[in-house]
Amino acid sequence: MQRNKTGRTPSGHQFSRLKPAEIDPLAEYGLPSKGEKRLLNHKTQEAYYSKIAERYLAFCTDAGDRDSLQRQFSRLALGDSTNTNTSTPLLPAGSTSTPPSSSHSHESSAPQLPPPSDLSQILSALRKLREGLVASSRLDDFTTQVYLFAVRLGILSSSFETYLPSLLYLLRVIHRSPTHPLTSVEYHEVVSYLVLDTACRRGDLAEAYTLRNRYKLKDPKVDATLKALVMDDWVSWRRTKRGVDGYRVRLMEFAEPGVRGHVLKAFGRAYLSVGVEYLEEMMGMKWEDMVERFGVGWELNNGRVVIRKIGGRTQ
Repeated sequence: MQRNKTGRTPSGHQFSRLKPAEIDPLAEYGLPSKGEKRLLNHKTQEAYYSKIAERYLAFCTDAGDRDSLQRQFSRLALGDSTNTNTSTPLLPAGSTSTPPSSSHSHESSAPQLPPPSDLSQILSALRKLREGLVASSRLDDFTTQVYLFAVRLGILSSSFETYLPSLLYLLRVIHRSPTHPLTSVEYHEVVSYLVLDTACRRGDLAEAYTLRNRYKLKDPKVDATLKALVMDDWVSWRRTKRGVDGYRVRLMEFAEPGVRGHVLKAFGRAYLSVGVEYLEEMMGMKWEDMVERFGVGWELNNGRVVIRKIGGRTQ
């Protein structure tokens, strides 16, 4: 087909050599609160959720093993993650990935972590979908599934902007629905997360106990966590943390710097010196991390940490 001097074909269409722009499927829609109407359609909502789930599975696969995935979540966390040794893997259900043995792993063979923007896009897409569900007044099993996914992913990424509104909507709206309330297992899970978030992230133990009683939560692990915070009991805290799943571990990590700081103060008042290995074992972290994170000013001398020095007697 020939073109004239203006660059147009005889049919009148503008000829262009530019390739069509590639649009991220998760960025295709805007926020319903800003005027987006397409996400009010139920079929569109379900198709969009499938894209979100597909992107999340790809994100987990790209991260590699469990330790790499945990580090990737920590990169997006607002607070410092102080312990990544969880009792359960933070991988999707059905995953068979296991961390490699330390004797066969090398820095050169470590998997490349995907950029944190991938996880940010997933969280942003979940917000758009949640707004679409609210705007369309949809209350069914699909809505519950979306909000539970948002809660779990938000907790793993330490994004309270994602999981806290989802928790409240599940309890205040979805569970009160006469046709599609939460199951007993889902209700227990949601309430336990809300209580732990109140105690560990917000630091409001009185409100945490109020919520525990209001929603009639009976969970020995949650009770043990609250008691350890009240008593500043580091031993019970570590024991409880080793016995809970990865979601609760993430919530407990919000309060861990405060509990660890209390232990350091106890060492400072009770000891003149202590072996560095014993101190590291009790604190659950390396000496270098204590100096960096807590500004410890003690001296390390021949494997012993000198906390205080006794001055010589004056004649």
